[in-house]
Amino acid sequence: MDILPILSTLKRHKIASGLIILQIALTCAIVCNALFLISERIATINAPTYMPDDELVVVGVSGMKRVENPEPQTASDLAALRAIPGVKSVTIANQMPFGENSNNTGVRLTADQNSPGAVGAAQYTLAEDWLKTFGLRLQSGRDFSPEEYVYGSVVDPQEDPVVPAIILSATLAQRLFPNESALGKSVWVYGKQPQRVVGVLEQLPESYPQPGSEPRFGLVLPIRPSYRGGYYMLRTEPGQRDAVLKAAVAALDAGSQGIKRVVRYKKLVSDMRSDYYRQDRSMVWLLGGVCLGLLVVTAFGIVGLASFWVQQRTRMIGTRRALGATRGQILRYFQTENFMLSTAGIVLGMAAAYGISVMLMKNYELPRLPIYYLPVGAVILWALGQLAVWAPARRAALLPPVAALRS
Repeated sequence: MDILPILSTLKRHKIASGLIILQIALTCAIVCNALFLISERIATINAPTYMPDDELVVVGVSGMKRVENPEPQTASDLAALRAIPGVKSVTIANQMPFGENSNNTGVRLTADQNSPGAVGAAQYTLAEDWLKTFGLRLQSGRDFSPEEYVYGSVVDPQEDPVVPAIILSATLAQRLFPNESALGKSVWVYGKQPQRVVGVLEQLPESYPQPGSEPRFGLVLPIRPSYRGGYYMLRTEPGQRDAVLKAAVAALDAGSQGIKRVVRYKKLVSDMRSDYYRQDRSMVWLLGGVCLGLLVVTAFGIVGLASFWVQQRTRMIGTRRALGATRGQILRYFQTENFMLSTAGIVLGMAAAYGISVMLMKNYELPRLPIYYLPVGAVILWALGQLAVWAPARRAALLPPVAALRS
């Protein structure tokens, strides 16, 4: 098809053509970035925790008065929780994914506490059976031995505590000891005495996962928390979570007689995950609604402009039909015209989309828009333009030559 007649026609309608180009450009810029943000949020929401979320229950207890020696009560609680039918294993942890707190520390390769090479990492302090309860797997090495565990209430007051062993996440092990095994190496986390690396975890879940962020470093120390600063985590048999949660609360209430404790936290890990990502899901729906609204408005704009031009060019269409133009040629004329307008808008929109991405990256620490989102947005808008113009163009193509000339 000859492009020159189309360009000549568009020159006579500069304002209308410019407006539809700007509308397509704005839609392209916003939709490309919105689709990227939606994909980032969905990826984060669906990211695996590497734990059996559907089998985990968390219970926390608070004391109404200070207890000088909480370890015996903690041990009694653990024994009572293990005796509940449907419980596979129980441990106590200082923090958990999607929980209320996040504990972090610095990891050094020297004893100097002012070492500039310290690496920040999430710090888990856990009691026995943590590996089975969390459902995590070791990439190499072993779990802590019974004699390596120490009580947190004993370690914390000491100026130079002895914590003999440590387990690192695979990401932290690679960061500290690139291209070599971390097993048997020494790191400094607690006090002036080193901790020897006895194991490396394949994955260690983050307490506060962030969209688009790299996996954070993490470590596990064999320090038993007490009920005053920890959470009981129970792994249940499939389908037994609700019953186990109810029984766990009853068991802890029964064990709190005389020491004034209350169960302050009782949740399923799957519910904690759902609550944690509630805002992300709302943002996905909001951005999806924005994209849909923009596409609908753009489609109506194309339909309205195409319908107006069909009315304005009725005599031209009739003349072309009288001179032998087929219905297919008339249809292709309007589709080609729309394709040219869409292409101009998409080119401007791609530049704007990249600029918006750079602004978001600098001001809000978001990742850069991947380049492949630009052709995806272009294809969507090209397809939208062709679908929107098809009905008016078809009406023009079906217009009888005589009727067009009489109008």
